Amino acid sequence: MKILTIIGARPQFVKAAIVSKALAEKDHIQEVMVHTGQHFDTNMSDIFFEQLEIKKPDYTLNINGGSHGDMTGRMLIELETIMMKENPDHVMVYGDTNSTLAGALAASKLHIPVVHVEAGLRSFNMNMPEEINRILTDQISSVLFCPTDTAIDNLQNEGFNGRDRRIDIIKNGDVMLDIALLLKDKAIRPNTLPTGMDNFIVVTCHRQENTDNPENLRNIIEALNEVHQTIAPVVLPVHPRTAKQIHLHGIKTEFVMIEPVGYLEMLWLLSHCKLVITDSGGLQKEAFFMKKYCLTMREQTEWTELIANNVNTLVGTNPNKIVKFSKQYFGHPIPKDLNLYGNGNASQSIADFFAK
Repeated sequence: MKILTIIGARPQFVKAAIVSKALAEKDHIQEVMVHTGQHFDTNMSDIFFEQLEIKKPDYTLNINGGSHGDMTGRMLIELETIMMKENPDHVMVYGDTNSTLAGALAASKLHIPVVHVEAGLRSFNMNMPEEINRILTDQISSVLFCPTDTAIDNLQNEGFNGRDRRIDIIKNGDVMLDIALLLKDKAIRPNTLPTGMDNFIVVTCHRQENTDNPENLRNIIEALNEVHQTIAPVVLPVHPRTAKQIHLHGIKTEFVMIEPVGYLEMLWLLSHCKLVITDSGGLQKEAFFMKKYCLTMREQTEWTELIANNVNTLVGTNPNKIVKFSKQYFGHPIPKDLNLYGNGNASQSIADFFAK
């Protein structure tokens, strides 16, 4: 059996690393890896392949930059050509990026079954490009691997159970938990982190609705400056897009900014910090895996179970909320026995499905 896997962004590198490892243990499965190049910066891409020991991609497309339509269109053209050449039995995509949607569209047009890992997630905010990607990918997939009961409920509410064509909907847990458990003891302190940093808050900010909106970005930076001065040191591994916008708008930062970090360095930051503030989807879960409270700089989240269990609070880009809840939840304990994402065998469940 040949599986063509499509990845392009940091969270997908992490997920694919553990799933590819499980697939490689099955004798009759051949995996062909395609990297679209959506994340191309060395610290956003190459370091993840090295640290996570991901097999070198069989194809690297170097498609990045431009509008959503431009990027997705170029990916469609290139991916269709590769699929026609490789003729895989399945195309596997992860998450909710442009690479995800382009891979699913190209495969479905060629009548190749699409496998969507991390299916069924919904933020219910159609202004987010990721939400559009999630919904459309699920609609044209044949196999939907869902990390939570909520994800399955979302699909059922959209009528998936009543469809004529056969779709496999499988709750398998979260593959990101698998790799976090596997590598947490190998975490590395970032060499760019100033000495003496203790009891700090780790922050990430990269979503376009925050970085490309000057008002939102100013509000976030203003809040982080105040948190850094009044509560605890703030450490921001700065995304290239965020750094560009901060410089473009001349926004003054008073906290600690370091270069983007690899997965093992981020695990170290998460395990040693006292609070996480982010607009990332994946980091919300990774904070929970490391038992750290998270403030999410968005109005909605696809990880609704984190909110329901009071281990995550939505603060948007409101400076007052960011400061208020940073003070309230700094060092806040997370229940150690709270299980929301499985037992660390999600990737094995995927490999076992193909081994039937």
